[in-house]
Amino acid sequence: MLTALRLALEDTLAPEQRRAIGLSLALAALLLVLLWAGIDLALADSRVAGIWWLDMLVDLAGEVATPLLVWLLFPAMTVLILGFFLDGIVAAVENRRYPGLGPIRGRGAVGGLAATLRLLGLALLLNLVALPLYLIPPINLFIYYLLNGYLVGREYFELIALRRVDRGMARAMWRRDRVRLILAGVIVVFLLSLPLVNLITPVMAAIFMLHLFEGLRRDEPAETFAVWRRIGLIKD
Repeated sequence: MLTALRLALEDTLAPEQRRAIGLSLALAALLLVLLWAGIDLALADSRVAGIWWLDMLVDLAGEVATPLLVWLLFPAMTVLILGFFLDGIVAAVENRRYPGLGPIRGRGAVGGLAATLRLLGLALLLNLVALPLYLIPPINLFIYYLLNGYLVGREYFELIALRRVDRGMARAMWRRDRVRLILAGVIVVFLLSLPLVNLITPVMAAIFMLHLFEGLRRDEPAETFAVWRRIGLIKD
């Protein structure tokens, strides 16, 4: 995993990735502003039975909760951002590091967007459910990184894996290596929490998962997955 992370850092800093980093930065800033404004607007129109002191408490809670919610959802939003220009980033690294892979399977722009929107909705739901636990140190950090590490690790893995293998094989690989992939997701979420570093993290995370995926795929020969499919362990 450390080798994959080192390679990802090298590839992220390559000149051909500068445009992708700039786009991810601009889109991330735009989404954060829109999300912040949306939450503020929703809370501004809220009234609790016209009782001024309750309304004041709601407004105060909103001022505290808004930046917290934006921060909690930032990992999921990076996957949404990445979906717009994933292929160009990954293809450039594949051509340099893994020549001869052939054409991608792909799942189409609509499928990729649907998957990332599903992740964003799931991240919102789960983080809202876990919100009371985030107020309890020190378990709040553990829950935050584990929960979002799972979400981000799974979605980044699917974004990369479904370019090369079918859904059944991707699920089999996830089941076999989910501990390692969740840990990779935790690393990505941690990098997203670091100022300045988080500006290049969306691009770096995709490349990081690419190196992990190719390494995992080479750990298990394709013939093994073919046997799993014949005996019913893999279903499309």
